[in-house]
Amino acid sequence: MLLPFIFALHAIVAVVVPSLVRVMGSRAFLVASVPLAFSAIWVLTQAPGIVGGRPVVASVPWVPALGITFDFRIDALSLAMVLLVSGVGAVIFCYSAAYFHAGERALARLAGILVLFAGAMLGVVTTDNLFALYVFWELTSVSSFLLVAHSDHKENARRAATQALVTTAGFGLLMLIGFILLGQIGGTYRISELVANPPVDSPWLPLALILILGGAFAKSAQAPLHYWLPGAMVAPTPVSGYLHAAAMVKGGVYLIARLAPGFADVDPWRAMVLAFGLATMIIGAWRALRQDDLKLLLAYGTVSQLGFLTLLAGVGTHTAAVAAIAMLLAHGFFKSTLFLTVGVVDHQAGTRSISRLTGLGRRMPVLAVAAGLAAASMAGLPPLLGFVGKEAALEAFVPGHEAALSTPVAAVMLTGIVLASVLTFAYSARFVWGAFADKQTVSGFPFPKPSRPFIAAPVLLSATGLLLGVLPFAVDPIAQSYASPYSGSGYDYHLELWHGFTPALGLSVLLTAAGVALFWQRRTVTKVQNSMPSWPEAEVGYHLFIHGIYSTALQVTRRTQSGSLPVYLGIILATMLALPGVRLLSALVSGDVALPDNDTGLRLWDNPLEIVVALVILVTAVATVREHRRFPALIIISALGFGIAGLFVLHGAPDLALTLVLVETLTTIILVFVLRRLPANFGTRPNGWAKRLTVLLCAAAGSFIAVSLWVMSAARTSAPISEEFALYADEAGGHNLVNIILADFRALDTFGETIVLATAAVAVASLVLLNRRDRVVDETDDNDDIAVNETEADAAVLDGAAPNSVAFADSPADHPRKEG
Repeated sequence: MLLPFIFALHAIVAVVVPSLVRVMGSRAFLVASVPLAFSAIWVLTQAPGIVGGRPVVASVPWVPALGITFDFRIDALSLAMVLLVSGVGAVIFCYSAAYFHAGERALARLAGILVLFAGAMLGVVTTDNLFALYVFWELTSVSSFLLVAHSDHKENARRAATQALVTTAGFGLLMLIGFILLGQIGGTYRISELVANPPVDSPWLPLALILILGGAFAKSAQAPLHYWLPGAMVAPTPVSGYLHAAAMVKGGVYLIARLAPGFADVDPWRAMVLAFGLATMIIGAWRALRQDDLKLLLAYGTVSQLGFLTLLAGVGTHTAAVAAIAMLLAHGFFKSTLFLTVGVVDHQAGTRSISRLTGLGRRMPVLAVAAGLAAASMAGLPPLLGFVGKEAALEAFVPGHEAALSTPVAAVMLTGIVLASVLTFAYSARFVWGAFADKQTVSGFPFPKPSRPFIAAPVLLSATGLLLGVLPFAVDPIAQSYASPYSGSGYDYHLELWHGFTPALGLSVLLTAAGVALFWQRRTVTKVQNSMPSWPEAEVGYHLFIHGIYSTALQVTRRTQSGSLPVYLGIILATMLALPGVRLLSALVSGDVALPDNDTGLRLWDNPLEIVVALVILVTAVATVREHRRFPALIIISALGFGIAGLFVLHGAPDLALTLVLVETLTTIILVFVLRRLPANFGTRPNGWAKRLTVLLCAAAGSFIAVSLWVMSAARTSAPISEEFALYADEAGGHNLVNIILADFRALDTFGETIVLATAAVAVASLVLLNRRDRVVDETDDNDDIAVNETEADAAVLDGAAPNSVAFADSPADHPRKEG
């Protein structure tokens, strides 16, 4: 099975490529594209079997003791996503070799993280385990954070990267809770099994789906969580073209499409997907229509298209599922083409502003044609793949076409899709006009023409969209294989360039005409947009949320972090009594937990000497509470600790006693060095009710611990694990059972304890040596002063001056050596 090898190849190249960048410069991206190209080619060789209903599966153990494995499964949906993630990604990597120059800041880091991101995204779209999916999901969030913050010396890049990470990873945690709920109620964490046998009878299923959809909506920039995507456009153009056109933002759409066959009919799945998808589609398209920056125009266009894809992937009908596959591929091809086109324009002309560009179509005709075809696919014009997908989408929402949608819902959705499609046509035309048209009001300026390798990538991607539009039967098997769970609807839709005179074709003509009119009257549209009231930005909600958390944290910290150790200890003890303490008390009262009987339980002592040690512990505990001087209190509490060590000795545990004696001794030494810096007496002592409350709280906490240990020790029903230690002692090759336990059975724990003790010993030695060094330095400085003064006096005597005429210097100015 090659799939684990492919992931290993991504990891190896991610480690190696930064070093190659230092040697080869930007050409190292050609090497970085190798694992992606290999993945795309390999999955194409497996495509006939995959679309034929034979998914490629693989399994790699991860945590066998918990039954967690890396399960991989490539079916038709994964096939389409791998073609985008790896196929389009390989082309973008090759484009990066021409885009970046050798002196690009942090280019080696960028190349390595891009390959790491590609591997993580490949894991997202191929894994069949919810936990593994979450791991890969968060890897894409972290790596995309680093990619967006590539220009980390710029504040806006750091801010945009943080905003994207907080949004996607924050809702990703909610998604993880949803995964856990879904796996628990479904009895498995394998995605294919959950989709095949969804736990529809569980009352927890709606909550799990809401949490999962929240994570998917954040990843795919659904309104009102779409604000992070336009901000992330500060990333280099190849990064934007890969993350925000072909890969990362498709993760949420993929998750919705993956779960929809099993859960689309479960409330409130369909309502949420339709509502958020349609709102995002319209908001993104409207905002794209007013952008002057070509990259921002594409960013808001991506938001709109992601709403469209979410709507198609999640509605749960056969025709919509077919349309979802077509639009997934079409969007990946036309949007990556347009992003790379913007990169060429910005690289050559030095600007992305529509108001400053003119005449680029004459200077770069090949790029203009490629971008025009991509924009036409985005607008839904034939004979491109975008038109084929849009026809299927319109057909899916024709009222009465699909039984899963009521007529009113289908009519509302169809109206919204037509409106958003009109806006999409208008901003697509605005992109082509703004980037390549001759504008009489804009002065042209010279710039170098791009090289052929530089424009090869957008030309190739645009040509692929055209080819698949002319030959839709190449995509239809993938779409039919994915939509096969919905085939029982009685209407099987196939991707074709010509379906005859259908309602969808009539709507396409109508929205095309409306889009042309909207673009033709763009000045009027601009006036209308400018005259509209300024609605609050979605990003404002993010900043208010972050500010609210920050303010709440300050208030909580101000009230809880008082700097008083007694207060902290009191809160800890009160919390312990309020949670497990109250639960234990209620269990004892209700009879759920019974106190041990006389046969298994309370013995006053095993050895009469225990009474003496217990009295020592009791007296020292009371004396510690009553003592108001620091050093005597330390000595008394140390004696209490040694008394507990005596109990260990009497119970036949000399190793524990020795450990406790060492800890008590070490603690006493450390506290001596600390207390010598503090006043001799305690500054404040609790009086009245405060003292009584403290004593009551401590007594209650001690009683809870004692009763808990008594109940737990008497509740044992199985044989002690220590009996097994004795049986395996010979296999460990030792004769001292305690040593074997420490060195073999608990080796890692012992190693950790050794590190703690070594660290504490280093700390104590540092305190001792630091204190001695301070004294030595002070004494040395004093001796140097005396020696200098005596030398000056001797020199004065030798020069014939009277000894009493020599003034001993007291200021640093009189001693340059000391001042230095």
